[in-house]
Formats: sequence, C-alpha cells, structure tokens
Amino acid sequence: MPDQENMTDMHGQTAQLAWSELARFFAAGKVLFIAEELNLVEVAAAVSADDTEQVSKWLELQQLSSVNDQQAADWQQSDQLMWAVVTAPWVLIQLVSA
Repeated sequence: MPDQENMTDMHGQTAQLAWSELARFFAAGKVLFIAEELNLVEVAAAVSADDTEQVSKWLELQQLSSVNDQQAADWQQSDQLMWAVVTAPWVLIQLVSA
C-alpha cells in the first residue's frame, strides 16, 4: 500500500484538463483510464510505488485500463474534462463527475 507522503505528493500533482490537452499522450500510448469508483490519487500512488498486486487487481477488474480509440474519439468530440495526474511514464485520467 502506498505511503501517506506519496499520496499527498500525488494529490498535489492532480489537475483538471480538457481531453484536447491529453490527446497527445494518448497518441503516444501513455494514458490509463481509472474507473469512477476508484480514487485517482490512491491509484496514482499505487502505480508510482509499483504495487504490482493492487494494480494487477484493478487491471483484471477493468477498473484501470488503456484508453481505446472509441473513448478517445468521444472525448475529443466533446473535449471531455478529466482529472489527470502524471506518474511517469503514465498519465492517469478519470472523468470529472458532473
């Protein structure tokens, strides 16, 4: 489990960005989408800490996944607002709730 310091650091690095600002990272294959039921900061901290067991569970449950072409096209059309955080080499994103 990620430590509190790492989570605080990740929280400070989150930002709301329009999909148009993230599309270039998608084109490079560097964007991971986080399901709304998960906490962006907790996922980012786990990825940063290389918590393979937890990340594998999220991948298996499809709560963490690569962005597919259809999602990207839909988000591009609406210029969807996203929460984003970088944990190199990944940009982790989550939809901004209405």
